[in-house]
Amino acid sequence: MSRFGHGLVIGKFYPPHAGHHFLIRSAADACERVTVVVMAADVESIPLAARLAWIREAWAAEPRVRVVGTVDNLEVDYDSEEVWAGHVALMRDAVRAAGPAGEPPVDAVFSSEPYGVELARRFGAAPVVLDRPRDTFPVSGTKVRADPVAHWADLEPPVRAWLTRRVVVLGAESTGTTTLSRDLAEALRARGGPHGPTGWVPEYGRELTVAKLAVARALAPADGPGPTVFDLEWGDPDFALVARRQTEAEERAARSGGPVLVCDTDALATTVWQERYVGAVTPEVRELAAAMPARALYLLTSEVGVAFEDDGLRDGEHLRAWMNGRFREVLAAQPVPWIEVTGSREERLATALAAVDRLLAEGPGLADPLG
Repeated sequence: MSRFGHGLVIGKFYPPHAGHHFLIRSAADACERVTVVVMAADVESIPLAARLAWIREAWAAEPRVRVVGTVDNLEVDYDSEEVWAGHVALMRDAVRAAGPAGEPPVDAVFSSEPYGVELARRFGAAPVVLDRPRDTFPVSGTKVRADPVAHWADLEPPVRAWLTRRVVVLGAESTGTTTLSRDLAEALRARGGPHGPTGWVPEYGRELTVAKLAVARALAPADGPGPTVFDLEWGDPDFALVARRQTEAEERAARSGGPVLVCDTDALATTVWQERYVGAVTPEVRELAAAMPARALYLLTSEVGVAFEDDGLRDGEHLRAWMNGRFREVLAAQPVPWIEVTGSREERLATALAAVDRLLAEGPGLADPLG
């Protein structure tokens, strides 16, 4: 196949989807080198840095593809010479800043938009127009922003992770957090389609408790009584570890899951557990909680009507009411919506599903692009 020297792909990539990657792939297969320019406006909801990171990750194995970005707060007016000149100047600056001195000029512009031919003319390049009717990839940024769930298969893992609605179940010991979070994830999976891979993130604190207890028993004298959960010591580094590991597991699950991710606790809940065990929240744990990806909803499991079950890893039956009271205070002080679930197992699941469905019906709430 004949090749161009330097191909150019321009777009907002708000967000990047399969159609965008088709353009980049076509350019990479037809050009010695490809420059992808991501143009984002300040009014748009997805930061430029995130879009750049997503596209760079997708094309990291293609050395001929480089991805650069620029902030473009100019209006869109295809009938205005002044506006055209402003946009093209930003594009040229981005291409020039990203490339080495003496780089060959752009000789092909790849696009699926009506403006592609005129843009190519302004670069003195060949217009390569692909899939304008969207027959090959029936997706667009507008469609994804309106309904990400319908186009989930058209998104790369990091984009899915950013758009995933994260639902966190929290509560005091033995109030049904694990039961509800598992039930909710399973109910969503049963819907199939994009919800088929709905992820569930288990509680890392429980995993760490199991490990600490096993280590304590291995170090204990063989002829003495084995340590129990009441003998374990918890310090500030433990809670920093829990908060970090919990968020790491959440991020892995969000990349491979569906439009909703169900989490059995999170780093915000860890602040309450640290307060319970050591009396105060350290700046490190507070910062880890503040740095979490956006939550969509919190579900607090009521202790009322739920019997305490001692599974050998629990030690706080007498503190359940206090802890849930503290959770209410913490949740009320943050901006994410939350509800308290009560009743039977079936009633709690029904309440949770109804809340999730309301979230999905509201859509992602992304701002319109600058136009």
